[in-house]
Amino acid sequence: MSRPEKTAVQLRAEELDTIAAVLPIERRDELAELLTDQDVETLRHLVNQGMGDNTLRALTSDLAYLEAWSLASTGSPLPWPAPEALLLKFVAHHLWDPEKRMADPDHGMPERVSQSLRDQGFLRATGPHAPDTVRRRLASWSTLTKWRGNSGAFTSPALKSAIRLAVRATPRMRKRKSAKAVTADVLSKLLETCGGESLRDLRDRAILMLAFASGGRRRSEVATLRCQQLIAEPPVTEEDGSSLPSLAIHLGRTKTTSGESDDIVYLTGLPVEALNAWLAAAKIESGSVFRSIGRWGTVSRRALDPQSINAIIKQRAVMAGLDPTEISAHGLRSGYLTEAANRGIPLPEAMEQSKHRSVQQASSYYNNATRRNGRAARIL
Repeated sequence: MSRPEKTAVQLRAEELDTIAAVLPIERRDELAELLTDQDVETLRHLVNQGMGDNTLRALTSDLAYLEAWSLASTGSPLPWPAPEALLLKFVAHHLWDPEKRMADPDHGMPERVSQSLRDQGFLRATGPHAPDTVRRRLASWSTLTKWRGNSGAFTSPALKSAIRLAVRATPRMRKRKSAKAVTADVLSKLLETCGGESLRDLRDRAILMLAFASGGRRRSEVATLRCQQLIAEPPVTEEDGSSLPSLAIHLGRTKTTSGESDDIVYLTGLPVEALNAWLAAAKIESGSVFRSIGRWGTVSRRALDPQSINAIIKQRAVMAGLDPTEISAHGLRSGYLTEAANRGIPLPEAMEQSKHRSVQQASSYYNNATRRNGRAARIL
């Protein structure tokens, strides 16, 4: 008896499987039904081009959302290239005025469209999208269009004007990725919760100290850190003659670097001791540095994922009596620069460690720290 031919959806699912090792996909079957053959081929091409895992994950997420939105709003998959009218429709559906919506139910995203997206798990918020989210999805749309060999109307004056006017009509306060910067005082409270000698305490202490002291490393960089990236350096001699252990971390590819330049940050003193204590206790000599720990204290061979890094930090915040909604992995990054500013460390020196690409972004932490501690803020 001949075997039944595979459907297009099954074939797409298998194609997605071939890139899952590089691009972790949790909703493979759903994506196989939603994405087109060309979509999957585009993703495969991006994988072959060596694009970073996080960028690929974001592009896949945005592509899935855009396809779902197009089907719900027009009844058809995304056209390539997208006409300007469809881009303007996307802006109108996602950046709208809540007050006007109360008086005019047809304003913004139609209810049938939002309900369809909500049923599929693509939409959770009930209000308009954040402008940054809309801009990011449009940027992903533009990137995917270019990779298909097309050009779109993403830089058209009409689209830029529509976004600018929509944002102006519905002003909203920009939210920080982490409501609270994890400065040294906050970090010390988190570290107090992992002062024991259990494997979890040793691992979490090493994660907190390394992530902060290495310049506020992103959670993805901490999660994917491997032993071969750690190079022992000669001890640093203090003024009193004592010596401190030193370590170089070769970052490789990050969110803002391609990996071609050998970006290095350094750890000295207590963070190195905490890291070495974890590696020794977990008997890790190669492979991933930070790993999950089983119920019976078994250390996994697989690396923690970035979400786990964030979950660990929030769990430690709860144990420290802090509000976990105000603290996240990104708080270590913002906290490092804030702490550097409070201690009078020059911005260029701090940026050498944090590897911030934008001077404007990094300097904002310095300006805020200066203003908060300055006389103008303490006039009464």
